[in-house]
Amino acid sequence: MSQYKTNFWKKILIFLAVLGPGIITGSVDNDAGGITTYSLAGAIYGYKLIWTLIPAFIALVVIQEMNARMGIVTGKGLADLIRENVGVKTTFLIFIGVLIANIGNTATEFAGIAGSLEVFGVSKYISVPISAVVVWFIVVRGTYKSVEKIFLIFSLFLFVYVVSALLGKPQWGEIGESIIKPHIEFEFNYVTMVIGLVGTTICPWMMFYLQSSVIEKGLKPDNYRYSLWDVVIGSIITVVIAFFIIVACAATLHVNGIVINEAKDAALALEPLAGSFAAMLFAFGLFIASIFSACILPIATAFSVCEAFGFEAGVDKSLREAPEYYTIFTVILIVGMAIILIPNAPLIQITLWAQVANGILLPIILFYIMRMINNREIMGDYTNKAFHNLVGWSTAVVLIVLSVVLVVLPIIE
Repeated sequence: MSQYKTNFWKKILIFLAVLGPGIITGSVDNDAGGITTYSLAGAIYGYKLIWTLIPAFIALVVIQEMNARMGIVTGKGLADLIRENVGVKTTFLIFIGVLIANIGNTATEFAGIAGSLEVFGVSKYISVPISAVVVWFIVVRGTYKSVEKIFLIFSLFLFVYVVSALLGKPQWGEIGESIIKPHIEFEFNYVTMVIGLVGTTICPWMMFYLQSSVIEKGLKPDNYRYSLWDVVIGSIITVVIAFFIIVACAATLHVNGIVINEAKDAALALEPLAGSFAAMLFAFGLFIASIFSACILPIATAFSVCEAFGFEAGVDKSLREAPEYYTIFTVILIVGMAIILIPNAPLIQITLWAQVANGILLPIILFYIMRMINNREIMGDYTNKAFHNLVGWSTAVVLIVLSVVLVVLPIIE
């Protein structure tokens, strides 16, 4: 075998070893809230909003690349870096917000589990507790390597949305036109939906989870190039799945004028239009995405809170080694589950306030990320270059504006 082929396969093996954090983070971005947003966009506006996925993709790659780079270079999580560079009081306030927001987000994931399995005739009083127990055992009894493998398998299942969309027989000509010639309206509901689509792409928990995963995986600066590809592939998966969810709903629900309120409604409405198989695939995808995110959100929250205040944290730690980490993880899981099991729980309000909390936290955390990644004492030779700063600050400003609007719109509506 030639030296070229040997080096090629060596690089492939290294990449496969590094693979994980970026793909998992990108896949979890298509959680119950994301799927609901994409479903509504397709059902209400057809193919008109597909163009928003392009700026969303750029923003996602830029932010996640910076998080991965900080984790690899410093060997520290985002929470740890914020505490060291901001101070304990500010860190405490930030993480109280993170905790509250992610409890609401976890409740939303259990709502997705409940809704998806109700399509198959399973009561939420059965599906939600069983799912919570499964999630707890996956995380508490697993190692980082075993848990990562399970999460990567979950990621593959999300491609059922591709099949579901194809069964709806979409109009590819209209899709291409919507990308080449973006349709823009300065109308309240349209602008709100655009903000929701772009804003749902990046959440505070994603930044904390990706950086903590890079650390738990033990990646070093030599692995940076491969980690970058991991992030890019994860971001591509995010956008591809979002694209096909929008297409599935646009090709079936929009053309028939069917109104939906949540992702479960989309699955039910697909049956008479694209067949029961398409409906089941859509509901199955929602279930996988929801249980996947119900694992990740409490992990990300527990890790960041523990790291911020100096407690041991990580899936590779035992219950005895990291009691605070597993206690926070378990409490978030139980509270999120309990909220959904309350009869007539105000799920819309819970989701709204979780988004408001995310909207307040996001620009604050982004500001500190941009400051830290340009600090040579922290990053050494791995600080942002001029181009990265241009894209990074531009992304931060756009996301700050979107976050502010997301917070203000529900108040003035």
